[in-house]
Amino acid sequence: MADEMVLRAQSYLNTTYRGKLGIEPLIENGITSWKVMFALTRALQYELGISSLSDTFGPTTLNTLQSKFPTINSATSNKNIVWIVQAGLYCKGYDGGAYDGVFSSRVSAAVTKLKQDMGVASTYPGDGLVPKVFKGLLNMDAYVTVNSGSENIRAVQRWLNGSYVNRRDFFIIPADGHHSRDVAKSMLFAVQYELGMADGTANGVFGPGTRSGLKSHTVSTGSSGTWVQLFSGGMVLNQRPVSFTSSFTSTLATAVSNFQSFVKLPVTGAGDFSTWASLLVSYGDQSRNGEACDGITLITPARAATLKAQGIKYVGRYLTNPVPPKDDKDPLRHKAIQPGELKTIADNGLRCFPIYQTFGRDASDFSYPLGRAAAQSAINAALDHGFKPGTRIFFAVDFDALDQDVSNSVLPHFKGIQDAIADDGNRFAVGVYGPRNVCTRVGEAGHASASFVSDMSSGFSGNFGYPMPANWAYDQIVTRTIGSGDGAINIDVNIASGRDTGQSSFNTPRTALPDTNLASSVIGAMRTDVGKYMESIGFPNDGGVRTYGHETCFRRVVVEWDTVITQLAYKYKMRKALIQTSCYWEMRHIDAIDLGVDAAIRTKYLAGSSFEDSSTGIAQMFGRTAVLAWNYAIQKGYATGTIRNVDSDKDKFELWDKLREDDSFAIQSVPLVHLWNAGGAPGNSPAETVLRPMSLDYTESEIYQILRRYQGTADSVATEHAKKRLALYQIMEKYNSISRNV
Repeated sequence: MADEMVLRAQSYLNTTYRGKLGIEPLIENGITSWKVMFALTRALQYELGISSLSDTFGPTTLNTLQSKFPTINSATSNKNIVWIVQAGLYCKGYDGGAYDGVFSSRVSAAVTKLKQDMGVASTYPGDGLVPKVFKGLLNMDAYVTVNSGSENIRAVQRWLNGSYVNRRDFFIIPADGHHSRDVAKSMLFAVQYELGMADGTANGVFGPGTRSGLKSHTVSTGSSGTWVQLFSGGMVLNQRPVSFTSSFTSTLATAVSNFQSFVKLPVTGAGDFSTWASLLVSYGDQSRNGEACDGITLITPARAATLKAQGIKYVGRYLTNPVPPKDDKDPLRHKAIQPGELKTIADNGLRCFPIYQTFGRDASDFSYPLGRAAAQSAINAALDHGFKPGTRIFFAVDFDALDQDVSNSVLPHFKGIQDAIADDGNRFAVGVYGPRNVCTRVGEAGHASASFVSDMSSGFSGNFGYPMPANWAYDQIVTRTIGSGDGAINIDVNIASGRDTGQSSFNTPRTALPDTNLASSVIGAMRTDVGKYMESIGFPNDGGVRTYGHETCFRRVVVEWDTVITQLAYKYKMRKALIQTSCYWEMRHIDAIDLGVDAAIRTKYLAGSSFEDSSTGIAQMFGRTAVLAWNYAIQKGYATGTIRNVDSDKDKFELWDKLREDDSFAIQSVPLVHLWNAGGAPGNSPAETVLRPMSLDYTESEIYQILRRYQGTADSVATEHAKKRLALYQIMEKYNSISRNV
C-alpha cells in the first residue's frame, strides 16, 4: 500500500542526491522496498564521505558511522543524516517527525520505540541512535509481528538481540515472530559466545569447536539459566509447543521427549548433544547411524551384506539417469537401478524406495508440464524396473529453492506430478525430496504424502531456519563410506521415520524391446490421456482457434499411421513416441494463418517469384530442413535418394510442396530430422552438439534435446515448447511400452 511519507522520501532522494548515488532514480510510488533502503544506505555513505558507495551497510559504513556519529540524537547538527533517519523510520512504519532534518521529540519517541521493539532498549538506553540500530533501520526486517508471526518466537529474537548485540559480529535480527536463516545463525553465534569463543572465532557455523562444547552442556529437569534459555529458544524456533524459559521444567522435559521421538533420537527428555544438534542445524548429529541410505552405486551382494551389517533396512535408488555415462569409469554410470539389482536387494533382505531426478538444479526445471513429464517418465521407469503398485516415488527438488521459487515453479510442478499420477490410476504414491521448506509446502498443498529431506545441505535457505516437515519419511544427514574390499560402498546416511518402508519384492522387469504396433486395448486410454494433457496446457479438444482438434490429430497421426511409424522407428532404432510426438504436436498447432501462408507461398513461387520458405504440412517442416535432413540421411546410409542443393529454390520447393501435400512423406521425414538433429544438424548455423547415435535407450536429456531441436533453435519458444512436448512424449511412450510388453 502506498504511503505518502515514503513517497516524500523517494522524491527527496531523487532530488537531493540526483546523480550522486550511482543508481537509477527511484520509482516514486510510496512503497517501501529494498531499492528504497539501498538508496538510503547510499545516501548515508555519501554523507559520511565514503567514496565507493554500495547497497551494503557493511563494515566500512558501520566503522565510519561509529567514528563520525557514534550516537545520533538531538545534538546532531547534520540535517541530512537526521533526515535519513526520519526517512528510515517512515519506511519502517514509525513516526519520523516533520521531515526537516531535526531530531525532534517525535523522532526521539520513534527511535526509543524502535529499540524497544528490537529488544535492545536495555543495552542502548535513551533515545540515541547507535550504528548497529541504524544498520537495522535501513533494511527490510520487521521488529513487530507480521504475517501471523509468533509472539513466542519474537520473544526469542528480542532476547538474542538484547543479549548479544554488543558482540562484534552479531547484528540486530528481525523481531517479527518468524524463524529464518538469520535467526538460526544468530542462535549459533549465541551458543558460541556462551561457550566462551572470542570475537573473530565465533562465526555462526556448527563446527568442531561448537560440537565439542555442546557435549558438556546437557540441560535437564531442574537446570536453569542462560543455557536453558538457549535450549528452550531452540525448541521454540523449531515450532515445538513450549514456552521460552530459563527454567527446565517437567513440562519442557515432556516436550523434549516428544521432539526426540519425532526426529528419531533416543528419548531421554534431556537436552543432550544430539538434541542440541537437531535443534541448531538441519543435519543434526552426524555421528548417528540411520536405518536408510541412498546413493548412486550399484548394490552387489557384497555391498548388500555391508549395508545389512550397518543396520540399513531401506535403500534409495534412482529410477533413471538423465545423462548417459561418459565411459565405464564414469562415477554416475550406475546412478540408475541396474538389471538384476532389485533382485539382489530383495534377496539380501533389504527394501528399496525409488527416487526420480532429472536435473532439477534451478527453478527453470520446474513447471506444470515438466511435472507431468516427470511423473509419466517415473511411472514408465518404475514399471520397467518392476516396482509394484503402491510404491511411493520420491521426486527430487535438488536446489536451494527460495520461497518464491516454491510458489511459482515447484508447486505447479508437483501439481503436474499429482495430476499425471491420478490419470494413471494412482498406481504409485508421490513423495518429495528436497529442503525442509520445499517438502513442507508441497506436503501442505496436498501434492505429496511423504518427504525425503535433504538436510545434509544445511546451508540451503530452505533448510536453515525451517522445522522438520511433519510428514518426513527419510532424513539425509551425512555422506559416509562403509565396508571394505568388494563390500565398500559410499552412501548418504538417512534416518528413517517409518512413514515409508520401500518395497521388498518386485515384478519381473520389462524388457527393452523395439516398438510394435499399438495394442488395440490401449488406444482408447491413450487417446483420453493425450487429450487431457493437451487440455491442461491450453489446447481444447475441439481445436479452439486451431484448424485440427485432438480427435482428428490423434486419429490421423497415432492410429492411421501406426504401422508406418512402427516400421520407421524399427528401421532407425528410435522410439515411436519421438515420431508420434513431433507429428501430433505440430499438427495440433496448425491454424488458418499457416494454411493461408502456405497457399500464398505456393502461388507466388509458381508465378515466378523466389521461394519463401515456411513450415508446412502435418509435420510443420521447412523445405530447407527437409533438404538438409534427407541429404544427411542419404549420406549416412539411412535413406536412399538424390542429394539436393540446399541453396536451390527449386530443390527446396519440391520437398516443401511434397511435405504440404503428402502426409506419408511428411511422416517419413520426421525421423530423418531427428537423426539429423542427433548428428548435430550439420548445415545449420550455429551447429548443435552431436549426441550419441540414435538408440532405444536414449536418456531423458537426449529425448529433450531431440524434441527441442525439431524447432531448429535454442530460443525461449523452442525451449518452452520442448518442455511441454516432453510430457506428451512420456504419455505416448507409456502406451507404446505397454504394447511392446503385451
